[in-house]
Amino acid sequence: MPPGHTDPRRADKIHRYKPFLNGRIAPGIDDYSADYANILAMLFSMLGLMMKLKWCAWVALYCSGVSFANYKINDDKKQIFSSFMLSFSALAMCYIQDPRPMNIPWISH
Repeated sequence: MPPGHTDPRRADKIHRYKPFLNGRIAPGIDDYSADYANILAMLFSMLGLMMKLKWCAWVALYCSGVSFANYKINDDKKQIFSSFMLSFSALAMCYIQDPRPMNIPWISH
């Protein structure tokens, strides 16, 4: 900003965001997408490990990435890290046992 100009922002017009639900302020609305993604990552990684399904291991890695990207500062970091490591180990074990490229069962070749 050049010298001599004033700051155009108005501090008295700044309002903190408050989520609305049906036209009213809704206190305590939480976004549980990180928790759902964490549960899905655990589920798909277990399916990938036990059934040796590569697509389940890939979905688990994707879900754990979503969970990691959306975690809040007060979430349990150990659980998110263990979910990520479990999905990565499922993917590694699937490709160690069968290094061929993945077949997608719902797409015929």
